[in-house]
Amino acid sequence: MRHRKHNHQLGVKSAHRTSLLANLCCSLIESGRIKTTLAKARAVRPTIEKLVTLAKKANLATEASQKIHYRRLAIARLRSKKAVKKLFDELVDQFIDRKGGYTRIYKLAIPRLGDAAEMALIEFVEEKTSKPSKRKTTKSKKKELETKTDSPTQVSENPEVSENEKIMDFPQDESSSAADEAEEVNEVNVVEPQEAKSVDSKQEIAPEVVNTDPTSEGVDDNVESTGSQDKR
Repeated sequence: MRHRKHNHQLGVKSAHRTSLLANLCCSLIESGRIKTTLAKARAVRPTIEKLVTLAKKANLATEASQKIHYRRLAIARLRSKKAVKKLFDELVDQFIDRKGGYTRIYKLAIPRLGDAAEMALIEFVEEKTSKPSKRKTTKSKKKELETKTDSPTQVSENPEVSENEKIMDFPQDESSSAADEAEEVNEVNVVEPQEAKSVDSKQEIAPEVVNTDPTSEGVDDNVESTGSQDKR
C-alpha cells in the first residue's frame, strides 16, 4: 500500500521530478540561497540534507574507498561533479558540529504574478561564531590601564610639551631670586625722589616769578593812587 507516500509530487512524473530536484540542489550549493515556490522549497529540503549527511560521512571516513563511495552516491543524485566537489570540500566544514537542520525556509509575502503561487527562500544555515562579551573587553582594558600606571614614567612623544615641562620643573636659584628683589627695590627708590623733585621745583618756581613789564608797574601805581584819593 502507498500510505503517506504522496508528498511533494509537484504535479509531474518521477523522471521530471528527480531532474528538477537535482537542478535545484545544484543551484543551492553554488549560490547558497535560491528563490522558488514554497512547494519546491519543501521538496528540496530533505534531498539536500541527505546529501549533506553523505558529505559528513565522507569527511569522517578514514579509508579512501569509503570517501569515494559517498562521493559517487552524491554524483548519482546531483548529476554534477562540480557541485559535489564544492559540497564535499568546502561546505561540509560548516555542518560538522550540527546534528541535522542544515537549511531554513523563509516564506515571502508577495505571491508570483503569473499564477499567484506562494514564494519562498531556501538557504543553508551558517555556523554561529562566538563573539567576545563586553565584560571581558572592559576587564582587559582595566588591566591594560593598571599595567600602564604601574610601569615607570615614559617620555612624552610630543617634544614641545616635554621641553615646556622641563622648563617649568627647572629649580630657580636663591641668588637669582634675591637679585630680582633688589632690582625691584632700587627701581622704587629711584622713582620716588624724581617725583619729589618735580613737585618741589613747581613750588619754588611759583614765588620767584617777577613782573618785568614796566607798563604793568605804572598801572599798578596809578591804581593805588586813585584808590587813595577816593578814600580821602
